[in-house]
Amino acid sequence: MGLTFDKNSYEVKSITVNGEDLVYRAYEGIPYVESPQSELQVINIYIPEKSPYKEGRMPIFLPNTVGGYMPGKADTPKVWEDGTPNSLVQALLRGYMVAAPGLRGRGMKNEKGENIGVAPADICDYKAAVRYLRYNKEHIPGDTEKIISNGTSAGGAMSALLGTTGNHPDYEPYLDAIGAVKERDDIFYASCYCPIINLEHADAAYEWEFFGLWDCHQGKYIPPEHTGEEGKWVPVVRQMTEEQKKVSEELKNQFALYVKNLGLTDALGVPLVLEEEGGTLRDLLCWYILQSADEAVKQGENLEPYGWLLARGGEIVAMDYQMYIKYRTRMKDTPAFDKFNLTTPENELFGNTVHERRHFTEYSHKHSCSNGEMAEPLQIKMMNPMEYVSDERAVKAQHIRIRHGAIDRDTSVFIPLLFAVLLQNNGVSVDLAYPWGKWHMGDYDLEKVFDEVDSMEAYK
Repeated sequence: MGLTFDKNSYEVKSITVNGEDLVYRAYEGIPYVESPQSELQVINIYIPEKSPYKEGRMPIFLPNTVGGYMPGKADTPKVWEDGTPNSLVQALLRGYMVAAPGLRGRGMKNEKGENIGVAPADICDYKAAVRYLRYNKEHIPGDTEKIISNGTSAGGAMSALLGTTGNHPDYEPYLDAIGAVKERDDIFYASCYCPIINLEHADAAYEWEFFGLWDCHQGKYIPPEHTGEEGKWVPVVRQMTEEQKKVSEELKNQFALYVKNLGLTDALGVPLVLEEEGGTLRDLLCWYILQSADEAVKQGENLEPYGWLLARGGEIVAMDYQMYIKYRTRMKDTPAFDKFNLTTPENELFGNTVHERRHFTEYSHKHSCSNGEMAEPLQIKMMNPMEYVSDERAVKAQHIRIRHGAIDRDTSVFIPLLFAVLLQNNGVSVDLAYPWGKWHMGDYDLEKVFDEVDSMEAYK
C-alpha cells in the first residue's frame, strides 16, 4: 500500500455556518500506515477553498476524538443542532488545513481475539498520522512545521503526549509494527483540554484533594422509555465505605511525598511542596483559581453567591481552599483510577494482547481483589507525558496549552498543575488555566487557540 498523498483525489463539499457556505476539498478515509491493524487507522484531510495562507503555509489542525481511552474515529466537519460548528469547521473557517486521524483505543480486538487497542496504541497512531503528513509535505498545502494537536479528556492526554514525546525511541518498535513511515513526529503546538494524565499518581492526587469528603456525587441517565418524555440525568450520591476511607488516607499520604520528590519550583525558584495544612503547591493552585474568578468578574459574572471567595474593592483577592473543594464535591470513590477489581477504563487501557485488564499502580496491584497482573513499567511510562518532559531525546512542542475547568472533578486539580510546572521548569512554553464554570469538557475557546497560533513569533 502506497502512502503518497494524491492531491487530485478529492470531493468538493460545503457546509452552512451562520447562513454562509464554507466550501472545502475533502480527502477521506486515507490509510496513514502500511500495516493497519484496524479500519479505524485512516485520516480525513480537509482543505478550505479560501484561505489567507499561501500554498504550503497553512497551519495544520490535528484533532482527535478519543474519549475514555476508547477508539476515536476520524472526525468530519459538522454543525451541531444549536448551530455551533465543531472544531474542524472552526479551523477551516480560519483557513487552516485539517487532518483528522482515527486512533485505536481500549476494547478493540482483532480476528484472533487479541487486544489491539491497549496502550500505547492510541498515541502511536497519533504519531503515525503526524509522520504521514511530514512524509507528504511536498503534496499538501499545509505547513508540517505548524501542526496543532487538539483533544479533550483522554484525547487531551493524547495531545499532551504528542506535544512532549516527539521522536522518542520508546515508541519506535510500536510504530514499526503498524508500518508508520520513517519521519519525525514532533509537533508545533499542543492544545490539551482537561487531559487525563499521570495515571499512576492520579489516585493519590485525587485523595489529597478530596480526603474527608465521603459523599460521591455522580449522575445517572434515565432513558426516554423510562421517563415517558425525554431522557434526563438525575443526581446520585453514594457513601464511601469505611474501608474506602482507610484507602483514601493511605493514598493521600503518598501524594505529598511524590510532589516532594519531583523537586519542582515556582517562577521565583521557591520549592513547591504539600503539607498537612497547605503548602506552596496549594498556594499556587489557589492563585490560578483566583485568576479564573477574576476573569469571570471581568466578563460580567456575579460571584457573590460563592462564599469561598473574598472580594474587596470589586476584586477577588482571596479564597478558602477547603470550602472550594467542598463546593467542587467528590465524584469518584477510592481508588479513582486503578480499581482493586480492575473495572475502570484505565485498567482496560493497560491490558495486553491476552489480558484485557491490568493494574498500573503498585498500591492497587498489592491490594488487588481480582488477582490482577501488573502492567509493564514501559507501557505505563509511555502514557504519561510527565515522564518525557526532562528527557532530551523527546522533542517538545513550542507551546503547550492546558485547560482544566474550575469545577472539573474527573481528575484532581493538582494533576494539570504539576504537568504545567514541570514544563515550565524545563523551559517549555506552557499556558495553564482553570476556566470558570467549566466541567469536564473541551473546545469551548478554540478561537483563542487559533489566535495564539497566528500571533506566535515563530509563525510570522
